[in-house]
Amino acid sequence: MGGRCSLCIRDGRIAATCVGGAEIDFSASPFKVLALPAPADVHVHLREPGFEYKETIATGTAAAAAGGFTDVCAMPNLRPVPDSPETLRPQLDAMASSARIRVHPYGAITKGEAGRELADMAALAPYVVAFSDDGKGLQDEGIAREAFAAVRETGKPLAAHCEVEPLVPRGGCVHDGAFARAHRLTGIPSSSEWKMVERDLGIVRDTGVRYHVCHVSTKESVALVRAAKRDGLPVTCETAPHYLILSDGDLADEGRFKMNPPVRGAADRDALLEGIADGTIDCIATDHAPHSLDEKGRGLAGSAFGIVGLETSLPLCATILVKRGILSWAQLADRMSTRPRGIFGLPSAGLSAGSGANAVFVAVGVDDIVDPGKFQSKGRATPFAGWAVAARIALTLIDGRPAFDNLASIGVRSPFTKQ
Repeated sequence: MGGRCSLCIRDGRIAATCVGGAEIDFSASPFKVLALPAPADVHVHLREPGFEYKETIATGTAAAAAGGFTDVCAMPNLRPVPDSPETLRPQLDAMASSARIRVHPYGAITKGEAGRELADMAALAPYVVAFSDDGKGLQDEGIAREAFAAVRETGKPLAAHCEVEPLVPRGGCVHDGAFARAHRLTGIPSSSEWKMVERDLGIVRDTGVRYHVCHVSTKESVALVRAAKRDGLPVTCETAPHYLILSDGDLADEGRFKMNPPVRGAADRDALLEGIADGTIDCIATDHAPHSLDEKGRGLAGSAFGIVGLETSLPLCATILVKRGILSWAQLADRMSTRPRGIFGLPSAGLSAGSGANAVFVAVGVDDIVDPGKFQSKGRATPFAGWAVAARIALTLIDGRPAFDNLASIGVRSPFTKQ
């Protein structure tokens, strides 16, 4: 949709005429405005219940809406861990009272995410989008086999945090590469990720579970997923913008550069770019993981793992991936909206006559700077602070209503706000 278009919305749906409806006229904007199917983020940490000092469902979903998202999938590393319908209830209640957009909770694979005893997945299945022990890989292969078979029975995807804990040295904080050596930091080897992917794919072959690899960061993992898809296994995967954009040559000894898995080497980044372009990597997710300023203010060695990304993902991907010709706009929409929605069974998105309006309007050609001080999220830690971006979220619509209205910033009168 270009700057000479208008959009008509009536009763939450796209209308052919604007009689009795809301009309958005983009002709006054100096920027080209694109309408895209609203992104869905299948990997976020909203921290509520249990860790509200880091983030709440209210602040996290406000951040998501500001980033263009209408749907997010919330990871289960909470207190209480949602490993039964009873322990899921506090999260569902908080979602019902304060979510700005749709939140789809994960259920835990094991009780307390302890990796020893399976959660009540059959009872959880009607209420959750998928199962994961995110933040913890299933270390025991016997438990993993039981879990994969149990998730297979629910028909839901299993989203795997792939990390072989014995391969991660004590104090590991960055990729085991040139930066770690130069700064005398303990490195985390690529094998800690890809060896679990390799093990899990063998279990997938035996069980047929729908298997989704979280936050892929290594070239070996990309190659393993590509081969598994070629063999017809029910395997999908995601990566995050920081793995597509950065390498360990871009790091500084600051907590905002610390995430798990870590940003890897340039060869890994290049393999990820190839994988996102050829479709081996299905989804771009953020792994939005907010922490307090104190938790992220202790350098690479002492800070908590995790960065925020909901408010920067689409502008960064538009600027780096689309502007540089790595992905087309259609491909970016596929990786951020169409495929993640299909894999996780989320509501469809887009703009078509008579349908609900679930879309994001993006102004391109702007000259913006990533400023964490303006984030809706409680989290401020991003490696992209100060980066120039050429795309701005102007409006996020969910079922025809504005979840985020920034139209005034691109010179467009909003029909949703009093003038």
